Amino acid sequence: QVQLVESGGGLVTPGGSLILSCAASGNFFRINTMGWYRQAPGKQRELVATITRGAVTNYADSVKGRFTISRDNTKNTVYLQMNSLKPEDTAVYCCNANAQATYWGQGTQVTVSS
Repeated sequence: QVQLVESGGGLVTPGGSLILSCAASGNFFRINTMGWYRQAPGKQRELVATITRGAVTNYADSVKGRFTISRDNTKNTVYLQMNSLKPEDTAVYCCNANAQATYWGQGTQVTVSS
């Protein structure tokens, strides 16, 4: 079992920045791909970014150039640096990890509003 705990969400004005963190704990051998997904009110959950254990990254077109995903394998933690935030980035952001099975965090709210 893997437990994922996100932190770092909050309220930010347009153009601002936030850093999300997601720490994995529990009984596992190794975590492979980790990622961030988001779900806005009334919309389906969508991929934001993923990163493999070897640091190969993938981004949604809507966040390319603004968001950066990274991870620290020694801490089993994945980060999402979000810059130039827009109101349309408002959503609940959830962490995802693959370790023999797929696990999800509870999510953290990000609100971009003036």
